[in-house]
Order: sequence, then structure tokens, then C-alpha cells
Amino acid sequence: MAGVLLAKAGVDVLVLEKHADFLRDFRGDTIHPSTLEVMAELGILDGLLRLPHQEVRELHASVGGTPFAVADFSHLPTRCRFIALMPQWDFLDFLAGHARERYPRFALWMRAEVTDLLEEGGRVAGVRAVTPDGAREVRAGLVIAADGRHSVVRAKAGLAVEELGAPMDVLWFRLSRRPEDPNETMGHFESGCILVVINRGAYWQCGYVIAKGSLDDLRARGIEALRQATAELIPYARDRMGEIRSFEDLSLLTVRVDCLDRWYRPGLLCIGDAAHAMSPIGGVGINLAIQDAVAAANELAGPLAGGGLAVDHLKRVQKRREWPTYVTQRIQVMVQRRIIARVLGHRGPSRPPLALRLLARLPWLRQRAARLVGIGVRPEHVRLPAPPGR
Repeated sequence: MAGVLLAKAGVDVLVLEKHADFLRDFRGDTIHPSTLEVMAELGILDGLLRLPHQEVRELHASVGGTPFAVADFSHLPTRCRFIALMPQWDFLDFLAGHARERYPRFALWMRAEVTDLLEEGGRVAGVRAVTPDGAREVRAGLVIAADGRHSVVRAKAGLAVEELGAPMDVLWFRLSRRPEDPNETMGHFESGCILVVINRGAYWQCGYVIAKGSLDDLRARGIEALRQATAELIPYARDRMGEIRSFEDLSLLTVRVDCLDRWYRPGLLCIGDAAHAMSPIGGVGINLAIQDAVAAANELAGPLAGGGLAVDHLKRVQKRREWPTYVTQRIQVMVQRRIIARVLGHRGPSRPPLALRLLARLPWLRQRAARLVGIGVRPEHVRLPAPPGR
């Protein structure tokens, strides 16, 4: 997204992607109303929504078998009052195709793995990368690190990270879906167990939440223990548990919540999970990252196109985005401690937390929850300068 926006503003951009394609399962597949709004501002929303997707207009949770409405997106002041569920590879392929077609200053290298930074005179001057053509040095006026929670770039830059902690990890897997199944995307909370099921049309995308570091214990109990726990949470799919053949069918998300003290160095800016790894709570990580990209492009396109980029410009990007990041992460940490950790560590009858009981009773509170999840604390809008020469 950062590359698309900067190229649109007339900046020469090269995006380096480590893999040969974007095809990896269980990535951030939620496209929230704030992101859909950005796509509308770029004039490509209709094209995006022609791709296969599902639309989630409400979020629900079940505690002890009792359902609760959690968030209602139907009242949001946006063009799209829903979360679009779409494989991230489709979304990224769509963005890359649009940029290649429309912006001659945009370039994308696949199978280009960044291994180190180039530094000259106390500033980052580019990167070293391994490509199909061998080792390459790529020089740049600015390196934007968007390489995720295990960012090589931020590690090489030596930027200090504050760890906020997370009590859980998530095992992702698929189960087939049938027409008679429920429609809702829902989180199921039972004593000692949490399962998130996301309606992906032909299948359920399932996230089985485990206490951090407990995977070896689960493996020791065997795959049948996971099947049994899942069947108890979603009994309508009990006859499909054989689709979880082994632990090889599971994808582990190691949850972490952290944030850089400083997101930049001269010649370098970190955004998204490279700057602030998010918990999967609310599915907001990818959307927060896109908000970072929009804010960065708005602030940096002019100085980059004019050759006048300064450290103060990078500092302004962090100043713009660190408050919404701080608020969102603290809410996630609070939910982790007060709900997730307590449910995972609880043995005995499940009782709905006060927050869920209030959400069930108060429609306006569900609307507020939807705004926090769907739009965020400080939504960004595309405000790019005109490309040079116009």
C-alpha cells in the first residue's frame, strides 16, 4: 500500500517481496471498513469487491453456549458497513496489478529477500538482498520496513523494542462448511478453551487459542484431544473432525504485542508489525498497518519527490500514528489479561464477562465496539500531493 501510494504521487518505488508469490494461508484476511474507505479514495473499491469475498456485518461471541452480539457495523459512517473477508494474496495481487498498470514508477521484485542494510555517513542508504539473479545492493533515499513482527530490517537497524506481552498463541486450521451450518463469524469461550470460527463461504477458518508455550503439552495429548475440544465448542461440525488429520494441518501463530520506542533512523522508517506487532484480537493488525502506510505516504510523498526528505518528516509519521497504536494495543492487552488469560486458565462453569453482558444489553455500545474495530482510533485518508510536472 505504501508503494502504491508513493508511486501514485510520482515517487520511484521498488517493493521487495521475499517469496515467489503472496500465497500463504492464515494471514490477515480481514479488510476492515477503514481500509475499504482507502480503496474507495483510490477509485478501486468496486474492482476489489468484484473479487470473491464474504461480508461480516456483525461479530458474535458464545460463552457457555449462550450467544452474544459483540459489534454491529451497520451504523458506521463509511461507504462499506462491513468487514470483507478475502484471502490476503488476492488483496495483494489486486494492489500490485493496479500499481503495475497505472503507475510506471512502481516496481515489484518477487523472491527478493532483504538480508542487511546499507549504511553510509550515519544513515541508512539502502538494503542488501538475495534475488534469483544473486546478491544485490539496492540504494534508496528511504527504506520503509514493512516486513512484519519478525522484521529483519528493524533488527539490523538496532531499534529498541518494548514488549507488552501476550498470554496466548493461536493454532489456525480449516474445516469444511455446509449450507445448514450457522452463518455467523463467532468466538466460542468455554472453560479453558477459546475457538474463533470465521465464515469463509466454502469452509470455516478456525483459530484454536492456546496458552502461550503450551503447544508441546497439546502435542503430548495427541491430535484427538484437539479434535474433541473443537467438537465440543462447535458440535454442528463434530462429524468433520477427521479433516484435522495431524498437527501438520495446523498453522501456529506466535502472538506477540510490542512496539518500537523509535520507528525511524535517518533513511529508514518502520511501519505495520515491523513497528508495532499486534495481537490478533479484533483482526485489526493489517488495517492498522495500512493506516500507517497512508499516513506515511501523505507525509513523505512531497519531500521524497522533491528530494528534501529529512528526519523530521519521519518523526512526524511516528507522531501521527503512535497514539492510535498505543490506544489499540492497550485495549488488546486489557482484553488479553481480563478475558483471554482468565478463560484459558479457568476450570469450571463459564460465566459471561461483564463486558459481554453489557454489549448484549446496549446497542449503542455494540456500535462503539464496531467503530473501534472497523475504523480505529484515528483513521487516515489519502491526501497525496500531485505528481511533479502536473
